[in-house]
Amino acid sequence: MGMKHQAESISHFENRLRDVRLAKALGQGELAAQAGITRQAIHAIEAGHYLPTTMVALRLADTLGCRVEDLFSLAVGGEMVEGDLVGADAAAEVSGRVRVKVARIGNRTVVRPVAELGDVLNFTVSADGLMVKPPAGVSTARSASGKVTVQLLRDRRAVENEIAVAGCDPSIFLVGEHLRKRQEQTTLVGWTMGSAAAVEALLRHEVHVAGVHVVDANSGESNLPYLRQHLNKKDYTVVTFATWEQGLLVRHGNPKRIRRVTELARKQVTLVNREEGSGARLLLDRQLVAAGVKSAQVRGYAALAGSHLEVARTVAEGRADVGIGVRSAATPFGLEFIPLQEERYDLVMPTAYLSAHRGLAVLLDAIVSRPFRTEIEALGGYGTRDTGKIQAL
Repeated sequence: MGMKHQAESISHFENRLRDVRLAKALGQGELAAQAGITRQAIHAIEAGHYLPTTMVALRLADTLGCRVEDLFSLAVGGEMVEGDLVGADAAAEVSGRVRVKVARIGNRTVVRPVAELGDVLNFTVSADGLMVKPPAGVSTARSASGKVTVQLLRDRRAVENEIAVAGCDPSIFLVGEHLRKRQEQTTLVGWTMGSAAAVEALLRHEVHVAGVHVVDANSGESNLPYLRQHLNKKDYTVVTFATWEQGLLVRHGNPKRIRRVTELARKQVTLVNREEGSGARLLLDRQLVAAGVKSAQVRGYAALAGSHLEVARTVAEGRADVGIGVRSAATPFGLEFIPLQEERYDLVMPTAYLSAHRGLAVLLDAIVSRPFRTEIEALGGYGTRDTGKIQAL
C-alpha cells in the first residue's frame, strides 16, 4: 500500500473522497464496512498516502452513489505561468526546455533551474515545470517584460505549497521528508549558499527562509548581530534550527598531522576553502588573523567548494589535505574532525510569510518533533536543545 509501489506521483491526482464521505454523513469506519475495505485504507487514501486500486475506487464510488471521477481525477497539468528567472543562469541566455523549480514568494513567482541543486540532486529532485522554448525570432526564453514562461508539470496549488530555503545546512532535505509526513502536499527545496548569500536571496524575495550561522567576532553571539545590521528587526522571525560544531576536516589518520589553524601555513598542506560571506569562511579568516597567518601563506586558500559536503568530498578524494566545515559533513566521508567553534544555525523568515504560507508553520512543527530531533542528532555534530526557540531580533 506504500507510495513507492505506485506508478504515478500522488501529487498528480485530485482526491475528493473525504468531502463526498462527509456530505453523505458517513464516518470512516462506516464507509469502510459498507465498501468492504479497512478503515486504515480509507484513512490512508484521504490523507494522500495511498492511491486506491481500480477495484477499491469502484467499490467506494458504488457505496457513495457517485462516479469514480467524482472521487478521483487527474490534476490539471500543463498550465503556463510566468515568473522571474533567478540564480546563476539569470543573466545568461536561455533557450530550449529547461527543468525548473517554481516558488511563490510573497507576490512574486520565482523560477530557478533544477541543475543548480548540483550533480546528484539534479537527477533525484523532480522539476515543477519546464521553461518553454521561446517563440520564433526570439533569442532567449524571456519576454519583453523580463519574465520567463514555464509549463507546469505539477498542479499549481502543489507548486504554491512548496517552501524554498537558502542556506548551507546539508540536512535540509531531511527536513523536507519529515515535512511531507505531516502535510503531503507541502514540499521543500533547499538551495545551497553561504549565510550572506542566503540573507541577500531572502531580501530579494527569492526564498521563503534563509539559514544563517555567523558568529560575531566582538561579542561571540551567533547570528543576531549580523541580522540586525542587514534586516528590519520588526519584519522578520528568527528560529533556531540546531547548534553544530565547525572546524577542520582532515583525512582518516590525519596524515599531515594538522592540529590547529597555524599549520595551514605549512607548504605541504593544501586547503579547500568556502566562498566569501559563508559562515565557514568568516570563521577561518578570524582564526587566521588571530594566529597571525596571512591568507597568501595558505596554499589552496582561493580554491572554493560550494557546500560543506563538497568540502568533505574534496578532502576525502585527496584533492586537498584539509577543509573548513561542520562535523556532520565529516562523518559520511570517514574524515576526522578538529573542532574550532560551536555555532547556532538559525532559520530566518519574514514574519508575514508565517500567516501567508501555511507550510511554514508545519515546517517549524517538524523540526521540533522528537522523531526529527532524534534523527538529526544521530547524524553527528548537531545539538537540538534550543531547536524551535525564537530568537529576539
